[in-house]
Amino acid sequence: MLASPTLPAQDLPAPDGKSADLSKPVQVFLVMGQSNTLEMGKVSDELKTAYPFLATDGGWSTRQDVRNVSVMVGRKGVYRNEWLTVEGKGKIGIEVGIGHQLGHALDAPVMVLKSSIGNRSLGWDLLPPGTPRYSAEGIECPGYGETYPSKKDMSKIVPYKEGETLGWYAGKQYDDDVANAKKILEDLGTYYPGATKYEVAGIIWWQGDKDMRNKAHAAMYEENLGRLLKALRKDFNAPKAKFVCASLGQTDESDEESGHGKILHAMKSFAASSDDIGFVYSKPLLDAPSSSSGHYGGNAKTYMNVGLALGAKMVELIK
Repeated sequence: MLASPTLPAQDLPAPDGKSADLSKPVQVFLVMGQSNTLEMGKVSDELKTAYPFLATDGGWSTRQDVRNVSVMVGRKGVYRNEWLTVEGKGKIGIEVGIGHQLGHALDAPVMVLKSSIGNRSLGWDLLPPGTPRYSAEGIECPGYGETYPSKKDMSKIVPYKEGETLGWYAGKQYDDDVANAKKILEDLGTYYPGATKYEVAGIIWWQGDKDMRNKAHAAMYEENLGRLLKALRKDFNAPKAKFVCASLGQTDESDEESGHGKILHAMKSFAASSDDIGFVYSKPLLDAPSSSSGHYGGNAKTYMNVGLALGAKMVELIK
């Protein structure tokens, strides 16, 4: 299902401060990808004017029905476990807009659960389990669980064996991100106080900057997206989870030749294949010209706009 390239509504009502009904399962929305998903938008009071629902009595509002949880393997660990707010933050990511849209639209408790790290590709680091070795654009790429003998010899592909090879295998970041998200959900009450049950209702994906630099990864992007969604639904026992992805902000829809153009059209085609998949064209949402490679210049409005659009599209699919 495709999205129209328009700015999302910014007139959401301010949160009412009420808790969610914990007799209902927590609706978990996974956020995955690479550095696009991280907290890169620099906070200023200008956000209160642009998005009035973020403000209250001169400070920042807090949603008591949406948990904001973020985990990063190997670096920060769990670095967010709180009710959704901008209070006390120097930077924000797409999770704020996503959480406000979902919290406003759903009666059930909501958790935005981010498990991601920067500089990762779908065609290698995040390759889904079961992906066979593949060739595209004259390049042979490892399948899930395979690797190269060393960084100096990437002409061969071998099964991963710890200590004797590169130390990294195709799909390792997928495994790490999924394992970290599962640890959060296994200890649900720590991350959503009072909750005892949950279901993964949706998956939000903003990624592609690394894949656009590899012709084979860009060429296989749609196929790998399909494998990704299938694997995540299986891993989280969520066969009906909705999926929403967003294009890289610098890419115009007319671009079908560049690496990031191919990724945009792969996302559009994937979204058009099913009514439970959504796509957001993000270029019109940028507050100022910038690119994914430069983390959109740290523009918090860009991250808010993309987050609001992703959340709105997820609400549309759920409703």
